[in-house]
Formats: sequence, C-alpha cells, structure tokens
Amino acid sequence: MITNTNSFNPNTLRQYLGDVALEWEKRYGVCPSITNAISEYDAAMLVGHNPESYSSACIGRTAVTRGTDFVHNEIRYQIKANRPSGKPGSFVTIVAKAGNYDWDILIWLLYDREFKLLEAWKWGVVEYEKRFDSQKRISPKDMRKGKNLFVEMK
Repeated sequence: MITNTNSFNPNTLRQYLGDVALEWEKRYGVCPSITNAISEYDAAMLVGHNPESYSSACIGRTAVTRGTDFVHNEIRYQIKANRPSGKPGSFVTIVAKAGNYDWDILIWLLYDREFKLLEAWKWGVVEYEKRFDSQKRISPKDMRKGKNLFVEMK
C-alpha cells in the first residue's frame, strides 16, 4: 500500500488520483467526484502553468470560490469538464452551464472514462454569455464551437 505520496511527481500524483477513483468505482459502483480537481489541474497545465506555479496560485483558494477556478497571467479561468462513466448508455450529452460570469476564460474539457483528456475548448466570457446566457441546456456540440485548445497549442 502506498502511504506517502510526497515523492510523487505531479503527473504521477494526477494519474494515481484517477487510478484510485477508478478502483473505487470498480469495487463500489460509483466513481468519487474527482473530475473537478483533475480538470482544473489539466486546464492549468494547458494554459501555461507548471505544477509549482499552479500550486502557488491555489494557496488560499477554497472549493466554493465564486466564479474563478484559478488565475494565470492575470487571466481568471473557469473550468467545466465531463467524463462518461463507461456504463451502458453513458455518454456526455449535457455540459454544466457557468452560473456566473466572474471569469475571463472558460475551458471545457472532455475525458474518456479513465480520465484521459480527449478535448479542450476555450470560450471568452463575452462570447460565452452571448451564446449561452438564454440557453437552458448546453451540449458538447455547442461547446465545440469555441476555440480548440489542442489546435491552438500546435
């Protein structure tokens, strides 16, 4: 049994978190809610944070911090993510809508059932509010009309 994770590098720790959650799901039927934590870390790495700068940026943050999940280069980021469970009929059809506009950039991430990042899409707050404010439901197809972060990175 691993009792000391202090020696894990950040990517190993992220992988370990996903592996433990998947093992829990296998044994007890429901995966623990870790998608938010993993998606915020992954998004931070995508926009240029490194594990140390992200760790520093998160000091004093709480799980209920309104609007902004993290800040990088003075830009406030809101993260939304989906992961299908892999059970029959389990595929992503609805994306959680941002509850406020206290951020500058929203990033939506789509994972496979084992927390492998498949897609990353970016929306500015003005474009997002204009497109989705009056919309009751948002689909992955809607989110894919944003800027593809994977293409931007190449």
